Amino acid sequence: MRGEITPKIFETEAMRHIDDLFRTAKRLTRSETDAEDLVQETFMQAWKSFEHYEIGTNCRAWLYKILFNKFDHHRRKKYTQAKYFQEADDLTFLSAAFTPPIPENLTDREVINALNRLPEHYRSVVLLADVQEFDYKEVAVILNIPIGTVMSRLNRGRSQLKKSLSKVAGQYGILSAQNIRAFA
Repeated sequence: MRGEITPKIFETEAMRHIDDLFRTAKRLTRSETDAEDLVQETFMQAWKSFEHYEIGTNCRAWLYKILFNKFDHHRRKKYTQAKYFQEADDLTFLSAAFTPPIPENLTDREVINALNRLPEHYRSVVLLADVQEFDYKEVAVILNIPIGTVMSRLNRGRSQLKKSLSKVAGQYGILSAQNIRAFA
């Protein structure tokens, strides 16, 4: 039988990961408020389920699995609600004209925007593998997908990021290696 689960043990094992989880939640939800709610729900679920967690195992991966399960639940719920309002939103979007200003220097914002434009299933894998540095097996467990799917989505997500960022770089006059060879 395991020892008693105390708030101190939970704090030691789980709470040290809150900042990493929040950053990932913010990238997933694209909203600070939604990210705060998602992380709060994640930690509430973790506390309720902490008796099932084995102390000394990978608490970080366990928390990320909870986070992605909660995110998936909210995404499905939002999709169901959003489909009724999509037509009105499309009409508003199509009638709005906006020309974004071109900044003088490339910023992290462009990289973050490129990441945010990735489809969710690619963005999730890229965030876990490249930002949070989980290995492929851990990503597969967290997202509950086969490891081959992790590798495929990571490859496609990275390719889309590269393509997106090469366009941004081109706007700043930065040539790709392929274009540099063409000028040589």
